[in-house]
Amino acid sequence: MSVQYVLRRLGIFLLIIWVASTINFVIPRLAPGDPIAAILGQMEVQGARVENSAEIIGAFRERFGLDDPIHIQYLKYLWSLVRFDLGYSIALFPAKVTDVVRGALPYTIGLLAVSTLITFTLGVFAGALLVWHATPRLARLVITFFMMLAPIPYYLLAIIFVSTLAFWLGLFPYSGVVSVGRLPSQGFDLGYILDVIYHSTLPALSIIIAGVGGWILGMRGMMVTVLGEDYLTLAEAKGLRERRIFYAYAMRNAMLPQFTGLAISLGYVVSGATIVELIFSYPGMGYRLFQAINTNDFPVIQGITFFLVVSIAVAILVIDLIYPKLDPRITYNRR
Repeated sequence: MSVQYVLRRLGIFLLIIWVASTINFVIPRLAPGDPIAAILGQMEVQGARVENSAEIIGAFRERFGLDDPIHIQYLKYLWSLVRFDLGYSIALFPAKVTDVVRGALPYTIGLLAVSTLITFTLGVFAGALLVWHATPRLARLVITFFMMLAPIPYYLLAIIFVSTLAFWLGLFPYSGVVSVGRLPSQGFDLGYILDVIYHSTLPALSIIIAGVGGWILGMRGMMVTVLGEDYLTLAEAKGLRERRIFYAYAMRNAMLPQFTGLAISLGYVVSGATIVELIFSYPGMGYRLFQAINTNDFPVIQGITFFLVVSIAVAILVIDLIYPKLDPRITYNRR
């Protein structure tokens, strides 16, 4: 891999972040209404008495730079991103956007990253077994059943799990991330970690079951194209063991395109699973993004989507650079 190619990819990486960040700046400002006035209106609806609301709105608009010309706001926004200063939340002032993101990000990564990796592993392995000639018939039927669940949205499965496993059977909690009153102790707290895993089981299960069918379909299609290759015939002619042919020759070559999908899926982890997080009251990035959209909290919306843009761009850049390591047949050098 040449240095020129790496530099070109880094340039494209920075260009993608700039374009996406610009769109991220424009879209929230197309929404109607004043975010400061909306927050004060919600306070009045809840019974709070707000005096001198016009002065308060003007002071907050000046504090957040909402009265500046749009190009000045844009330049300040870009300069803040360069310094990784995402500013303050409007709805949660004086909390910083980085504090809001820092509080939600571990829960989202813990839930979605683990769920995505489990879904990928199960889907790729099951998709390969589905078309492998030595797979038992019962295993094919089970895999086909899970493949039929692919069109079901994950939030619909979440509602079903809440109704049956949480409310009806009472096997799992229906909301939250830990039991009421439990706080993490100093240092390693196994009980707290197990409680988080227990509360995350239903959200993770809905994501895994809804997503595994797509990976099965993709891997099944790739395995069909690999099974007729000459290197498989040669491996069988050499008398290699069935298991080695399956893993080292068939799966290894069929799953390479799946890594691209895995990288993009891991990039989307930062965005959270908004509807699932809302159903389970899970305090992740999707839940915070929903709250920010409801309150027109521009800084939080921009902060969360900026993290999403960076994570996806980094995932694509990494998979692009390591592809030659995964498959020596791939080269970016010009001949």
